[in-house]
Amino acid sequence: QVQLVESGGGLVQAGDYLRISCGAAGRTFSGYAMGWFRQAPGKEREFVAGVNWDGTSTHYTEFLKGRFTISRDNAKGTVYLQMNNLKPEDTAVYYCAASGYLSATRNAYRYWGQGTQVTVSS
Repeated sequence: QVQLVESGGGLVQAGDYLRISCGAAGRTFSGYAMGWFRQAPGKEREFVAGVNWDGTSTHYTEFLKGRFTISRDNAKGTVYLQMNNLKPEDTAVYYCAASGYLSATRNAYRYWGQGTQVTVSS
């Protein structure tokens, strides 16, 4: 069992940056690939970014590539999502999740956090 808790969300203006975090407790954090997903009101939850167990491989959804960066610190049991040049369409609840392998598929992730709200005003 892995417990995941997101933090760092909030209200920002378009063009701002924000870093959200996800802390893990329970089974060995470094044994999991980690992913960030987001869900806007009325929309499906979508993949944002993923990182493999040691941070040497990452994967991004194409339309966010270049603005968002995922990273992890296994010593701290934390995965981060750095979001730059935020746009109103980035407004969503952001979720972190843990998987046995790096994947962009929602069903590959077994453990999920409760989410953190990111709101970008225009």
